[in-house]
Amino acid sequence: MELFESEKKSNPGAPLAGRMRPKTLEEFMGQAHLIGEGKFLNRVIKRGELPSLILWGPPGTGKTTLARIIAEASKAEFVEFSAVLSGVKEIREVVKEAQDNLRRGKKTVLFVDEIHRFNKAQQDAFLHSVEDGTITLIGATTENPSFEVNAPLLSRCKVLVLEALLTDSIKEILRRATEDRERGLGKTPAKIDEGVVDFIAEGSQGDARSALNALETAYMITGPDTDGVRHITMEVATEAMQRKALLYDKAGEEHYNVISAFIKSMRGSDPDAALYWLARMVEAGEDPLFIARRMVIFASEDIGNADPRALNVALAVKDAVHFVGMPEGWIPLAQGVTYLAMAPKSNASYMAYLEVLADIKKNGALPVPLHIRNAPTSLMKDLGYGKGYKYPHSYRGALVEQDYLPDKLKGRSFYKPSDRGYEKEISERLKDRKKK
Repeated sequence: MELFESEKKSNPGAPLAGRMRPKTLEEFMGQAHLIGEGKFLNRVIKRGELPSLILWGPPGTGKTTLARIIAEASKAEFVEFSAVLSGVKEIREVVKEAQDNLRRGKKTVLFVDEIHRFNKAQQDAFLHSVEDGTITLIGATTENPSFEVNAPLLSRCKVLVLEALLTDSIKEILRRATEDRERGLGKTPAKIDEGVVDFIAEGSQGDARSALNALETAYMITGPDTDGVRHITMEVATEAMQRKALLYDKAGEEHYNVISAFIKSMRGSDPDAALYWLARMVEAGEDPLFIARRMVIFASEDIGNADPRALNVALAVKDAVHFVGMPEGWIPLAQGVTYLAMAPKSNASYMAYLEVLADIKKNGALPVPLHIRNAPTSLMKDLGYGKGYKYPHSYRGALVEQDYLPDKLKGRSFYKPSDRGYEKEISERLKDRKKK
């Protein structure tokens, strides 16, 4: 039996989110950049075409729904495949069935949810079938496919990025659910207080499934009054909503997005934004020592000698977090973040090292000048090791004109201190040294 034949009849016992799943493009909310008039998916669906796709986006944004709509529009058989529960054997069975369908003139859409969980052997098993058109692959993932899907498979699919739904879109989805008498909650009399729908929509963080689940839960935990009407208050909505897990995967792309925002906020001297991204990581369960390590790196890379104390502060935060542990570890983290964000900034030391590294790669290992070589043996002294070396402490101010770079790099200047914070003083001292 074809899946879509059974899908057309809503299962009254299914969760609300399943019952309210859009059946057509007209019912679908959001993703206007993909399904709007003249956009890629709009054209594909209307023409009944079947390109292999990777749908990448947050939970509850319509990845599975779009796959179903595409398959039905092209009159294809829709096969849902689990990357977690199935292996190479099952893939071969799907391919064989798809070959049989093709001989009967029917196309097959293989939908793989969480395709990022496919291992290399699984991906390789249907690679040829995707390439020769036996099956059309539509994969859904919340993870960056460039990290999780192997290159040969990725090159045979078009990647489409789905966005978290806007609050207004989710409010419309909730409105439909409360009014739909066939698939939704329209047959259940209810009074919904002002602000409840807004609260659920905003709290769902762009996830329609989460919003519908919360709405359904609110109905379930509210008993009807004497008139048979359920009163959905803000208190009920809060209980139903509970706390949605923050969108943050310590092993995935969002991990890198948030830590990037955290570092860039400190670099931009914005303590408010830096604290926000810090809290996002801490509340999502990020390892606090990972955050502290990034702060130590930042203190040297982005603050450097403009405020040498910054490195000590970052190290102290690391030690404090390690000593105190969580949950109180956020307190020293917050103190350290605000200090680093407001410290004067200089990447002069960091950039100087990169410039030196470029010269080393270009010129190789240049010989150490004889006059600054150590001469522990008579032979070395006879060869001129250490000859002509001027001991700085024997001169006024411990400064003496002397070359320390290899001959080929004489006169090169790598470290260019800024005029910010303590580094301004270093800059003046460097100028004095060069006058000698």
